[in-house]
Amino acid sequence: MQYLLTLYLDESGWDRMTPEQQQQGSAAYMAYTEALKSAGALVNANRLKPSATATTLRTTNGKTQVLDGPFVESKEQLAGYYLIDAPDLDAAMQWAGRCPAAQHGIVEVRAIWAM
Repeated sequence: MQYLLTLYLDESGWDRMTPEQQQQGSAAYMAYTEALKSAGALVNANRLKPSATATTLRTTNGKTQVLDGPFVESKEQLAGYYLIDAPDLDAAMQWAGRCPAAQHGIVEVRAIWAM
């Protein structure tokens, strides 16, 4: 079964890190991605550009509104995702717990509803 791990992080955290900390952070994500690949669990993954580059669309009373930037104000922003293949929710949760984002943000786990 496929699960989407969405990563929510404080975008300003990266800029507050030293270059060494940034290098360690990048290495942690690369190692995690390689572990998923080696286990045959990785389907897809990507990092998202900052939320300030987002465009939000909503329709209210038949009228479409387009807004620049994120619509929801929160401490953490959607920063990226991993689409994984896991036998069950417990296995998906184990992968989520190993994700570096779980140490400094939020990892949401959702089963994919096959269409």
